[in-house]
Amino acid sequence: MKKSNVFFTTILLLSSLLVTVNINAQERKGPPQNGERKGPPPGGHSPVQSKTLEEIGGYKIGEAATDFQLKNVDGNTFSLSDIKDAKGYIVVFTCNECPFAKMYEDRLIALHNTYAPRGYPVIAINPNVSETNERESFKAMQKRAEEKQFPFVYLADMGQKISPQYGAVRTPHVFLLDKEKKVQYIGTIDDNARSAQDVKVKYVENAIKALENGEQANPNFTKAIGCPVKNL
Repeated sequence: MKKSNVFFTTILLLSSLLVTVNINAQERKGPPQNGERKGPPPGGHSPVQSKTLEEIGGYKIGEAATDFQLKNVDGNTFSLSDIKDAKGYIVVFTCNECPFAKMYEDRLIALHNTYAPRGYPVIAINPNVSETNERESFKAMQKRAEEKQFPFVYLADMGQKISPQYGAVRTPHVFLLDKEKKVQYIGTIDDNARSAQDVKVKYVENAIKALENGEQANPNFTKAIGCPVKNL
């Protein structure tokens, strides 16, 4: 008799457990219907910036950037004013080792080759340069520039004197300036860091086209996707 009671009690407990599991399974939300997907596509990223420029710090849209003097990988000192008849400047904070920076190297080369002849050169600046880090040392920058045959200047922001002025917090982080060095666009290069072939929106190129047409870039502020600038 006792064995029978134990048996029936066990059956009741198991039944109750199965019912609870079934109810929870029915209430649990499944995948989006009709192939809908929230968020960016695989490999892509959202350009929506969650922080304001005030929170990030640095230059605001429309503010004039101060010129600088930084050492280029060729050993010479470079300033924006060295480029005569510039219509604008594609200032990009990048580095040697960040995976995202590496993903965008070929695209930066293409940007420069396309737009420098039209007056919009790429100005690459390394905010992570450090002689205590072999992979981000000035010699490593020289080696990287030679390996990739950078057609643009690659400048060392020793002591991070320039990157905080701009508000550069990621590598890469783009600041498009007009010929008066006023900031016209801040943010990401395009909407897909991992795959140039799958890019849907080219934010920097669109901003340049708007600038050439005397219009304001839309959007003029997006979220830079990359590695955080190192605190040196």
